[in-house]
Amino acid sequence: MRREIYQGRIVTLVTIDDHWEVVEHADAVAVLVSRGREVLGVWQRRPAVGQETWEIPAGLIDPGEDPATAAARELAEEARLAGRLSLVTSLYASPGFTDERVYLYELAGSRPEHGFEPDASEDLRLEWRDALAVWTALASGAEVTSGVTALALRHLLARLGEAV
Repeated sequence: MRREIYQGRIVTLVTIDDHWEVVEHADAVAVLVSRGREVLGVWQRRPAVGQETWEIPAGLIDPGEDPATAAARELAEEARLAGRLSLVTSLYASPGFTDERVYLYELAGSRPEHGFEPDASEDLRLEWRDALAVWTALASGAEVTSGVTALALRHLLARLGEAV
């Protein structure tokens, strides 16, 4: 039995079987953009964790939109880039309490993309960073990022044959 407790703008909180509290959340996409060992990321304030984080370009899948189209849109909005997107994997963000699924794509054949505007509520700052340096900062606890960004870094470093 599913019972709705709260419905917000982007989440719904429900109980299942009068026991499990579940956050229903739209699925999301993230895109790994690299040039050699450098990765393009976005600095942005994350109120949920009370700090600014550096993450790969990402965002929610709009109603009726497929993941690949959402990934292309988010990449154009946040980084003004386009190209061939290939699915790396998909994962549940935190299956212990939310149904949100994230689709991780990788960009190849990068080219500029025009005509997309960033979400008015987002204050983004793009920065290219060395994947191994970021991974080392994450591993030491000196920096924290999203799980999908960490997975993307690990994927790239493994593909490049870097030992981590």
